[in-house]
Amino acid sequence: ACMTAMMRRRRGLRCFGFDCAPLLMNYPKPWKSYSEQLDLLVSRGMAISDSERALDYLERIGYYRLSGYWFPFRIRLPFCFLDSTGGKPKKPREERIATDDFKAGATFQDAVDLYVFDKKLRLLALDALERIEIALRVDVAHTLGRHDAFAYLKPERFHSEFGAVLDDKTGLTRHHTWVSKHAQLIARSKEDFVRHNKTKYGLPLAIWVACEVWDFGTLSTLYNGMPEDEQNAISRQYGVSNGRIFASWLRSLNHLRNICAHHSRLWNRNIIDQPKLPPAKELAWVAAFEANEHARARCFLLLKIACHLLRVVNPRSTWPDRLKAHLLAFPSLGHLGMNLKGVGAPDGWERDW
Repeated sequence: ACMTAMMRRRRGLRCFGFDCAPLLMNYPKPWKSYSEQLDLLVSRGMAISDSERALDYLERIGYYRLSGYWFPFRIRLPFCFLDSTGGKPKKPREERIATDDFKAGATFQDAVDLYVFDKKLRLLALDALERIEIALRVDVAHTLGRHDAFAYLKPERFHSEFGAVLDDKTGLTRHHTWVSKHAQLIARSKEDFVRHNKTKYGLPLAIWVACEVWDFGTLSTLYNGMPEDEQNAISRQYGVSNGRIFASWLRSLNHLRNICAHHSRLWNRNIIDQPKLPPAKELAWVAAFEANEHARARCFLLLKIACHLLRVVNPRSTWPDRLKAHLLAFPSLGHLGMNLKGVGAPDGWERDW
């Protein structure tokens, strides 16, 4: 048995700490050439107007990545199952499950058009997030630096849940974990300004220097640990009186940034870390999202938040107009029942943009 285990390890059949050889042997889907992949799509009812061009897309983008865009084109059939939520008696509930076959009129080019639309949407989102991130670095560094150039290293400068409460599993505070991440960013940095400050002044770096190596996640986590009065002081600059709500905005925007930076599908994606909303009397535009669970779980709300922040960061920016134009150029997919509701855009979004 030991010899067999050793041989499997040598052959690369041991992964994630368990023996995956049985899984590999039982995996049901065979490798397919690009032509076979295209034939499979045709057999399921997808129209291909230009086979050579479609093969080129499969070779450059990949079947699996594109499948996320043609998934909504698939025929769905009703399926009943028993729902036993809330301890109540089970009762039938109908859902619709996707089959392998495509709706009439679905084309390969439709999927490519949706993919290209999504790619441009991610690039536009990153453009706004870069400007917002840089401005917020200044806000946080300026606020904390007023007290101490090295305030970010002092747990007593933050609220107790961040600076004093120990995690049950690690025995560390959230501030300690944050400082460890910060130290890794400093150690990995090849920036000239980091090297200059290390040489001339030594470590640690003053906060107005150190903040330049923070990513969005590091920034949002530190903001989340700041005292509430300082959070409020920053958030009020952006028209949000409650700094805790603003902290949820930053967490959600960091989630959006990670999706875009890793080239993941943004279109029709469920946003896990959803932002809290201030009352509509404070920001009128949130009213369209208050009772709309679907819209709160899609990226349009985050893009709207980014637009709101960018109008403060750079009122002369053309980004809001460019994003609006892109959304209005959504591919013509009405024959497949698809529109901007897939990104969570509420009715009449153009008027309030």
